[in-house]
Amino acid sequence: MKYRPLGNTGLSVSILSFGCGPLGGVYGQVDADEAKKAVRRAIDLGVNFFDSSPFYGAFKSEERLGEALKGIPREKFIVATKIGRYAKEYGSQASHFDFSFAGVTQSVLDSLSRLQLDYIDLIQCHDIEYGDLKQVVEEALPALEALRQQGKVRFIGITGLPLPVLSYVLDHAKTKIDTILSYTHYTLCNTSLADSHYIDKWSQKGIGIINAAALSMALLAPGGPPDWHPASVELKAISQKVRDHCKSKGANIAKLATQFSLSNEKLATTLVGFKNCHELEEVIEWIDQPIDEGLLKEVQELFHPVKNQTWPSGAAENTKLCQGY
Repeated sequence: MKYRPLGNTGLSVSILSFGCGPLGGVYGQVDADEAKKAVRRAIDLGVNFFDSSPFYGAFKSEERLGEALKGIPREKFIVATKIGRYAKEYGSQASHFDFSFAGVTQSVLDSLSRLQLDYIDLIQCHDIEYGDLKQVVEEALPALEALRQQGKVRFIGITGLPLPVLSYVLDHAKTKIDTILSYTHYTLCNTSLADSHYIDKWSQKGIGIINAAALSMALLAPGGPPDWHPASVELKAISQKVRDHCKSKGANIAKLATQFSLSNEKLATTLVGFKNCHELEEVIEWIDQPIDEGLLKEVQELFHPVKNQTWPSGAAENTKLCQGY
């Protein structure tokens, strides 16, 4: 396993990290015992960063991660989880948001209980584009800072889809932000993080950049995305063409996509979700294998008409407020 620094935190994280969404059933039902075995196997293979959220499976992800980590020396793993977004029921994509000082404080205490930990390494404001950004800056982040002073959390981060929203909050926060988790913006079909000023701007501030959704929320998975995927009809259609092209070449699109995301050394780590040991071990084998440069070029050409296309996310007023960031 290879490791990179997580910004200025002093943490060294595995370039491949364990996304715990599948532990909560985000991509379909999962065998709890198999998922727990995958967590422990990941640690054996050098993965040390695990990212969860109360939102994933209405707390199931955190609970299962906590169970899996019991008995493992604390220095063997780094746990990240989130505040602010919560599922209404297990497996549901419906959610509600709470970035209030009191709500954030209670959320962290509840996460500590579910994870069975004395402290959380990284706590992140989840999908901030859906919240009142003033409240995120003036209540949520200060609440996390207070918990940091109490020793309940070590580092603080923000997550979301629209890059301008993340940059806006980073610039306006009075609380020290250590990390930014960006998803679907460094993939085979979208390299906005690298094509814009964001990577360099954030890196210069000592921010650790966490890349998530290397498969663009299953657009780049062999079986295709779930029905709820928010991509446009055009992007979904071209993604299908790309999947078919890779299949015709006897290639695994997920392998190409994962290798591509892992290759950018400016990204501290790339999160990949795993349901079982087989999925985990397969991806870890890809790390040291050479990328198929010819296939990569063909896939990038197919994606050219929709390159860097994304989808609306969050409150319209936040989109308007953050224009220019």
